[in-house]
Amino acid sequence: MAASFPSGLKPTSRSYRPGKFPQIAFEALNGATTIIRYGQKPYNAQLTLTFANINDADAARIVTHYEERMADFSNVTFTSATGLAGLGSTLSEQVSESASGLTWRYAEPPQVESVYPGISTVTCTFIGYLDGV
Repeated sequence: MAASFPSGLKPTSRSYRPGKFPQIAFEALNGATTIIRYGQKPYNAQLTLTFANINDADAARIVTHYEERMADFSNVTFTSATGLAGLGSTLSEQVSESASGLTWRYAEPPQVESVYPGISTVTCTFIGYLDGV
């Protein structure tokens, strides 16, 4: 079951690495290479969202969202209001689950850094994979 990333939080920075295509290269002794591709969609894309200087209540919302997703092993969806705010429409299409075919999950727990009392910076890393269902 998918759950949307907490709304109302606009990342201050984001990093996106497109996935790689499922393929293997065979190299002969003379250096000739043959590449066999096993699919037409990339997998293992990576999305990192940083929320700088947010209040601790919003940081707790992100951590709670992570814990809930891990408890039932569900994926995360993003919209322009949930995690992709401010992202251009072209890149937003690449990241959106419906356009890319990727299913997003947390790659690791959110990293919470206390800036000063009541204010934190949270970094979330997600991995986009092809669901085998």
